[in-house]
Amino acid sequence: MIAGLDGLRLQHWKLEQRDDGVVVLSFDRAGTSVNTFAQEVLIELDGLLERLALDPPKGMVLRSAKTSGFIAGADIKEFAEFDARGNVNDAIRRGQQVFQRLAELPFPTVAAIHGFCMGGGTEISLACRYRVASSDPSTRIGLPEVKLGIFPGWGGSVRLPRLVGAPAAFDMMLTGRSLSAPAARAIGLVDKVADPASLLEEAAKLALRGTQRPFKQRFIGWLTNTWPVRQVLAPMLVKQVARKARKEHYPAPYALIGSWQRASGGMQSLLASERKAVVKLASTPTARNLIRVFFLQERLKSTGGKDHGIKHVHVVGAGVMGGDIAAWSAYRGFEVTLSDREQRFIDSALARSAELFNKKVKDEAKRAAVAARLKGDLTGDGVAQADLVIEAIIEKPEAKRDLYTTIEPRMKPDALLTTNTSSIPLVELREHIARPAQFAGLHYFNPVALMPLVEIIRHDAMAPETEQRLAAFCKAIDKLPVPVAGTPGFLVNRVLFPYMLEAATAFAEGIPGAAIDKVAVKFGMPMGPIELIDTVGLDVAAGVGAELAPFLGLPIPASLSTPPEPGKRGKKDGQGLYKWVDGRAQKPELPKDYKAPDDLEDRLILPLLNEAVACLHDGVVADADLLDAGVIFGTGFAPFRGGPIQYIRETGVGVLLEKLKALQTKYGDRFAPREGWSNPALNKTS
Repeated sequence: MIAGLDGLRLQHWKLEQRDDGVVVLSFDRAGTSVNTFAQEVLIELDGLLERLALDPPKGMVLRSAKTSGFIAGADIKEFAEFDARGNVNDAIRRGQQVFQRLAELPFPTVAAIHGFCMGGGTEISLACRYRVASSDPSTRIGLPEVKLGIFPGWGGSVRLPRLVGAPAAFDMMLTGRSLSAPAARAIGLVDKVADPASLLEEAAKLALRGTQRPFKQRFIGWLTNTWPVRQVLAPMLVKQVARKARKEHYPAPYALIGSWQRASGGMQSLLASERKAVVKLASTPTARNLIRVFFLQERLKSTGGKDHGIKHVHVVGAGVMGGDIAAWSAYRGFEVTLSDREQRFIDSALARSAELFNKKVKDEAKRAAVAARLKGDLTGDGVAQADLVIEAIIEKPEAKRDLYTTIEPRMKPDALLTTNTSSIPLVELREHIARPAQFAGLHYFNPVALMPLVEIIRHDAMAPETEQRLAAFCKAIDKLPVPVAGTPGFLVNRVLFPYMLEAATAFAEGIPGAAIDKVAVKFGMPMGPIELIDTVGLDVAAGVGAELAPFLGLPIPASLSTPPEPGKRGKKDGQGLYKWVDGRAQKPELPKDYKAPDDLEDRLILPLLNEAVACLHDGVVADADLLDAGVIFGTGFAPFRGGPIQYIRETGVGVLLEKLKALQTKYGDRFAPREGWSNPALNKTS
């Protein structure tokens, strides 16, 4: 027993005394596979540190006893409960004071970081005197709190700028990006990078011998935090943030910069300023909705197990979607064959895949092995070896059915056949399929590398294990699966289509595309609907329109009712509703005195909400949370609003119905309220 600690019952922490006089403090939160900071964990740590300060060892190494990683941060579920009870200030204060006690210990402390180190995990490491990080690729160090609508509140926003300098610190905190061990070493966040096997020994050595950070790092850390420099840097940081996020939508980055800019006094004063700002942010609708989105994401991640039984993926169709699905699958570790009717399409897809691998695989030595997993397959021989076949050809039911009759007889008995159709009901596609139980939709979104959602599309003859295997496969390729009914448009396209259709209608009326896009972005959409139509492709939009408009009973404007002229399909051709140069839409400047119609935002957003209500009513997804998750991760729908259903709850059913009826009177029955507005789920608080 370490002196001074007898009688202290430890549930979440373990202490060991090494022969060299260094104490090893291991974090092992009871009852969980991942380390997170709950209040009881912090209380126990506080008592332990108090005892250690009374009988100081030569040094201390803080490490994780979990194999899964270092520390994932605060317990978000508990944090949300504190917000509901109004106790956030107490929770923030406790974390700050425990970490400050660690920082004031009268002996050297070293954080030994292996695996993920996020949020509170990074903040406790900043409270240590030194940090050693494992060279393993799984080691990532970050402060992602801004993604939850707050910023680091346990001393992180105070300590990081002073350690690594304001520019590097704000690059981490404002983006929520995580760093590898070498990248963290380069900015001075960690003092040493070590092999995982020698991490503990290197940390103990550092505790005993110490180290001096390079003068340049210390100087930048001091200089960029002086009062005059903060007054110069802060407005520059605000300008940078304003290009990405509006203050009324995402207040946290602005509050973080302001807190740092104004801060003065000693450590307790700085911590008080940090705490005050974070507590205020925690009660904003943005923070509550972003925390809700975090839980929605965790729910999707938990869909399906690990057992997918898939090693070889065969993709038919080497267009933009098929080629990118194939490349992403290879990048995530699967053997992939890609076939098409002509070699030139395959060659084009392979060229695009090389761009993805160059961007994603930082280690050049490993790039060739990743690229080798993706093979062009003009004759389609890969079908016979594949565990999963993904069809991504033209959006015509007869073409897809003809393909299935040729490839299904060549497939392995336990292989799954899937379609990447964006709107065709599966009952229209499964005719003549011998094994409908193993047939499903696997609908990706463009661009595949960026969009996290995949819809798993059901039909009544599909086996439950098919859905489970596909959900596990989605998890393996780092995508979020949402099971949806196989009705036209499924979930995402069905909800998005009326929004895009109304935008195209407004555009046809003469409202400038730039004005339409500006209104949508102001609401919080990631890009405007006119730009989105061009990005998806006018050809794809016309195909989806032909399938969905009759089903939804909506009229289609001329721009989407017929296939576009050759060379004018949108972004992929460099010309559509906009002209495109180097992948960017060239939007004509709006006249300075131009004012968009007052009801334009309602015209765009209400059809989307109306259709979301109808999807919930029709059982396209199991519940309101899955609907919100699908629309957020499939369309980028304003995350700070929490999803369409959450937005309806916060705005009020009565308010929105009144607006719909006013638009119906003015513009016609396409704005008539759909069935489902009386659903109790629209009135629940969440």
